[in-house]
Amino acid sequence: MVTAVAIVGVPTDFGVDRRGVDMGPSAIRYADLNACLARAAVDSVDTGDINVSVPRDHNNWASIRALWELLGDRIAEHRCSGRVPLVLGGDHSISIGTLLGLADADAVGVLWFDAHGDFNTPATSTTGNVHGMPLALATGTGSFATDALADTLSVRADRTALIGVRSLDDTEATSLRESPVSVFTMADIDEFGIAAVVREAIELVTRDVDIVFVSLDLDVLDPIEAPGVGTPVRGGITYREAHLAMELIGSNITATGRLGALELVEVNPIRDRLNETGELAAELAASAFGDRII
Repeated sequence: MVTAVAIVGVPTDFGVDRRGVDMGPSAIRYADLNACLARAAVDSVDTGDINVSVPRDHNNWASIRALWELLGDRIAEHRCSGRVPLVLGGDHSISIGTLLGLADADAVGVLWFDAHGDFNTPATSTTGNVHGMPLALATGTGSFATDALADTLSVRADRTALIGVRSLDDTEATSLRESPVSVFTMADIDEFGIAAVVREAIELVTRDVDIVFVSLDLDVLDPIEAPGVGTPVRGGITYREAHLAMELIGSNITATGRLGALELVEVNPIRDRLNETGELAAELAASAFGDRII
């Protein structure tokens, strides 16, 4: 089965403590993304980048929300045309825009691969970085519980899994323990193996939902494997573990027609070595769409 894919770039960089992830979409494309997808028998169309004219100010919520709505409209259009959106970030805040484009579904499961929890709110964040808040907003957590935007999303918090986490603020850890979100830390992966963890997460997020959103922050990998990320954290998953995780998504979610959108975020070519991380992102996308060794 040939999967039809629409590539959308979102060159944002709303974190105040580092620069460069706005160049992520270009780095992934430069890694010959289309050729990688072709190996997976994907019919891909690159629709270019969303125009990001938002000032780089993490307090500029009105403009950021307008950008999310613009992205959401683009995602919805591609889904209506029968194409699965492949979204290239940019920082991780763009996930809210992607999820807005999936809001027509009755229920959306979420697989969130990340070294961090992204579970802060404006009330708990010590930095104000919007890219550290999207999963909390998506699940209507904390001060986001009364947010009208969170209300429009179709995310099921009890059908959401965070995989590979190893760096949490104290408030995030508390909020995650109290939430319905399932958290699989690096300790879980060390103990049980990536295959068992990802299979359990897939079984969880696909239960009683229409579609699944997969968001892959490249910092889930160890910096030895992926040096070019916005916020690297030692002790992440390996090259082969990442591919196996995406291969399992390909066979259990993409192949069954339940992939709502795939997102690759936080690639920072300023920190990279010879675009290794951009190339890895392109390869992992291909694995999620069905590319195999043989």
